[in-house]
Amino acid sequence: MMEVKRSASRESNFRSVNGIITRFPQIKEGLKDIRTIFESYAEFQQDEDSNGTIDREELEKCLENLKLQLAEKEIDDLFYLCDVDGSAGIQFKEFIVLLCLIYLLMAHSNPSQTTSKIGLPQLQATFDTIIEAFLFLDKNGDGKLTKKDMVKALNEDSREKSPAHITRTRFKEMDCDRSGKVSFREFLFSLIDWVGIDADHDNPVTES
Repeated sequence: MMEVKRSASRESNFRSVNGIITRFPQIKEGLKDIRTIFESYAEFQQDEDSNGTIDREELEKCLENLKLQLAEKEIDDLFYLCDVDGSAGIQFKEFIVLLCLIYLLMAHSNPSQTTSKIGLPQLQATFDTIIEAFLFLDKNGDGKLTKKDMVKALNEDSREKSPAHITRTRFKEMDCDRSGKVSFREFLFSLIDWVGIDADHDNPVTES
């Protein structure tokens, strides 16, 4: 994230947290595309345990189908980094994080390439928006969000300061490991909850 911030050539589109919130519908649609990829792959592979996860072997096949050329070591590292709960399987939220990390890595190593090179052109705007939102919040550019960062971001371009309890609540939601700092992965997990994509999936609309 620090490398991305240093290499960013354009000015951020965000001036306030409200600006990020207004982009939630766009982010949600992009995440739905990822869900389609995730679920279509699981169905195509006929996942025997039907638990909505992708194991290490399945992940390698999935990345091949998405035209992502990664070394075995890179796949191993990504799998264990994104398998947050240690279940030996990548769940939907973890899959989003994994693809976004791959996008970051490839964009940094090949800045002239676009996501079309990884077989996911429709997700470029979504990942760019998510990354830009994190970099807006990360005021000191160290790749970790602090409570001080959140206070500054919430009160930026605002006539009234946000109540302290709101800042604490939002930060607590993101700080999953209670370390006092929020990583990009933790931020992305929280963002997925905030845009409400899981709520749509858990409560599908049925025809009467």
